[in-house]
Amino acid sequence: MTARTKLQSWQHLTNHADKMKDEHMNDLFAADEQRFNRFSLKVSGFLFDYSKNLITAETMQSLFTLARDCHLEEWREKMFTGERINQTEDRAVLHVALRDRSKSPLIVDGENLTEMVNSALEQINAFTQRVRTGEWLGYSGKRISDVVNIGVGGSNLGPQMVTEALKHYSDNCVNVHYVSNVDGTQIADVLRPLDPEKTLFIISSKTFTTTETMTNAQTAMKWLVASAFDENAIAKHFVAVSANKENATKFGIKEENIFDMWDWVGGRFSLWSAIGLPIALDLGFDKFIELLEGAHEIDQHFYNSPLEQNMPVIMALLSLWNCTFLGSQSQAILPYDQPLHMLSAYLQQAEMESNGKSVNWFGETVDYPTVPSIWGEIGINGQHAFYQYLHQSNNVVPADFIGSVESTTPVQGHHDTLMANFFAQTEALMGGVNETQVREDLKAKGRTQEYIDNVAPHKVHKGNRPTNTILMNRIEPRSLGGLIALYEHKIFTQGVLLQICSFDQWGVELGKGLANRIQQELTQDDVSNPHDNSTSELIKHYKHIKANS
Repeated sequence: MTARTKLQSWQHLTNHADKMKDEHMNDLFAADEQRFNRFSLKVSGFLFDYSKNLITAETMQSLFTLARDCHLEEWREKMFTGERINQTEDRAVLHVALRDRSKSPLIVDGENLTEMVNSALEQINAFTQRVRTGEWLGYSGKRISDVVNIGVGGSNLGPQMVTEALKHYSDNCVNVHYVSNVDGTQIADVLRPLDPEKTLFIISSKTFTTTETMTNAQTAMKWLVASAFDENAIAKHFVAVSANKENATKFGIKEENIFDMWDWVGGRFSLWSAIGLPIALDLGFDKFIELLEGAHEIDQHFYNSPLEQNMPVIMALLSLWNCTFLGSQSQAILPYDQPLHMLSAYLQQAEMESNGKSVNWFGETVDYPTVPSIWGEIGINGQHAFYQYLHQSNNVVPADFIGSVESTTPVQGHHDTLMANFFAQTEALMGGVNETQVREDLKAKGRTQEYIDNVAPHKVHKGNRPTNTILMNRIEPRSLGGLIALYEHKIFTQGVLLQICSFDQWGVELGKGLANRIQQELTQDDVSNPHDNSTSELIKHYKHIKANS
């Protein structure tokens, strides 16, 4: 397959980018009164405005041409039909099958995945009902009041982000908590106020060997047994989401309380599966299904819409344009909805773990930037923290602004103030203010010429900072499912455009493997492994202080 940089459309975009760097969005808006209509899209309750990017009709047409030259539509078909597009691990990529509400048969390697998914959903439903109605009892006969999800990465971030975003839908039938950090402080803080007789643990680990997760699971198990004085209590207080039933049963979990994970679902795309158990327990199974239905609507939009009207495709093309062709090295995710306070962290993992790669499908080093670093914060907090950097630094940071027409918690006067800032920031980032405008403003305020000369350069905002605006009606299970799916398909599209493998994460494994070796050195005096001088001395210092404290 042709290297991306050899494509005529890629080379055209490279030359076009050099010309566009001399343009300003103020001039583009002045020249086109229909710019918003030309560069915006409405889909399934979402308004996506991408007019505040450094683009023209030529830019977009060239990007769509590149997408077709990269055979994006063919790759999209491969994903939805279960071809093994996870090339390095020889696996299909079918998180879309987890929320396919059409229930159409999907046969992969002779198995009907639709039947498997529906069976898993029935198991989730039955389990959720038992816990929420009080039918499931702990070792002393008390109903469950608290659920602790123990996992890391996708087994934690997705469910926690969703339950935080939808907490106003929770009936508080059970209280859901999360433990991901192997730092003992977190699990100690979570367990301290809980009653072992009324606490249920979900251990989420595909292999049931993940060091961080299993360390926390062992601590939770010891905490429970110390209360029950009986290891048989484990079966009444622990369930697992895992592909390794043997290890889970050895831990003490009954086989009927082990929920399947499949190798065709990556961890960071797994909240739609049994990994979403905490969501169903917190909100109820019906709300969990609404989440899936919202994602399925966007799946159908992505699968069926032409590229020119395809929201996640356009999101990915703009990311490629801003990062790879215009040179931006990072992108900000800026929700103006308090419930979405974990969204930037979730998307940080989803995008950077997927596409933060430097070799193509064939193992060859790519000679172009891939994805930007993803970061962000709730909008209003960010305005008083890093927006200074967004507005006036030499580094241009494209940003996604995400907001809602209606607040989930209406308090008189608050939401209009919030959204006034939401709209103002994208306008300011795009338009900026030049020195002539600054000087005229200061003069009108009666400032002296000396003051104006001193201050004016500091108040200049160059503008021309690209932003996307995603405006939804309201945060609810369906719209949140759709929002997450938009970004998932953006990530898939980026991978195709960049010709990199989006569904492995070898970069996660190297440090974890070294950590296992070093842990033996920290706990055993007779173990010593070769290290660089710095690492050896750090370990030596750690062990010395620990031994003498």
